Amino acid sequence: MSPRPGSRRSLRRSVILFLAIVLLGTIVTGTTHAGFVAGDEPEWADQILVEKSARRLTLLAQGVPIRSYAIALGASPIGPKQREGDERTPEGDYVIDARNEKSEFHLSLRISYPNEQDRARAAEAGVDPGGDIMIHGIRNGLGWIGSFHTRVDWTNGCIAVTDGEIEDIWALVKIGTPVRITP
Repeated sequence: MSPRPGSRRSLRRSVILFLAIVLLGTIVTGTTHAGFVAGDEPEWADQILVEKSARRLTLLAQGVPIRSYAIALGASPIGPKQREGDERTPEGDYVIDARNEKSEFHLSLRISYPNEQDRARAAEAGVDPGGDIMIHGIRNGLGWIGSFHTRVDWTNGCIAVTDGEIEDIWALVKIGTPVRITP
């Protein structure tokens, strides 16, 4: 007796068939989700794109997205960072300029904020531009929170991902990697 259309058995078979076709297509074409040929994936990301409004960090290699992560931002995320303590995440072009494996937030990659424009803007306003903007994991001891941390923008201006995600990013990003942070 064959399953009735719309039954659980029919739905299960449809899902299994769909997954088998996708898997077979990936094996036959030899491509990954990022568009690289299997076995030919890049060793390193050559750019980081942070889209504040989308709450997304994307690692790129040769202009092709290779990984993407949901993020939390500074507690006051609208607009570029203006001064120390404003809890805003900067906007602009930077680079990764340091790696900290002893971070209070699992691991961290420092972003070269403030750049020349940020310092000039702060000097004109007579304020300290701040610094120590990082891409980091969850505060040590709280990693169990996992992806729930993205439900609220909670950092002082940094870009936060889960502990597992910062480990992934850490493995793919070198010092000197360009970082573009967009509104």
